[in-house]
Amino acid sequence: MANEPRQPNGDRWSYETLCLARDEDLEDVMRCGHCPDLARLSGWEFRGFNTPEVLQLAGIRKFKKGFYRVDPSRSHRDGIQGYNVNVAQGTLGDPWVDVEKNGKPVRMGWYEVRPVNLADADNKYHNAALINYAASDKNLAVDPTRLLRDYLVQVYADNPDLYLGKAFLAFGPLRMFVSYFVLERHNPSELGA
Repeated sequence: MANEPRQPNGDRWSYETLCLARDEDLEDVMRCGHCPDLARLSGWEFRGFNTPEVLQLAGIRKFKKGFYRVDPSRSHRDGIQGYNVNVAQGTLGDPWVDVEKNGKPVRMGWYEVRPVNLADADNKYHNAALINYAASDKNLAVDPTRLLRDYLVQVYADNPDLYLGKAFLAFGPLRMFVSYFVLERHNPSELGA
């Protein structure tokens, strides 16, 4: 395809090559990506990888994001909900293993997902879905994740399993870039579609 993102060597991007890519290449992918179909995200968890190495020290380089619909009678166009899953850290080549408490995965950082609305403050990528942590009532008012605003694009129109995201912190009208992250479909969500 003419405008699809490519690695500097001309190959298509894979999960692993995106995880190791330079920020300028990831920005090109963000701008070329496609708005995700929320119905295809819903009901799944995706293995995630934050690209900055420093996030390994914070214990958040590897994670999972889950997506689900709270009310199955409502259309996906009305938005879906989501959460992060804490996973054991390690290298990119290690498996994604949920951290559990009382036999259940540790879920945190809840959010709402909708296509970007150009009339809203968070409209940097018109071709993306917006992951808004402030929109979820499952996060405490003092939870710092409420500051997060992520943009998510599907890397290739013909691959609904590979996504690239860009995270920002929201301080009033200001947005501060945090990191890029890569998602790949991993397992069904226990919370349903």
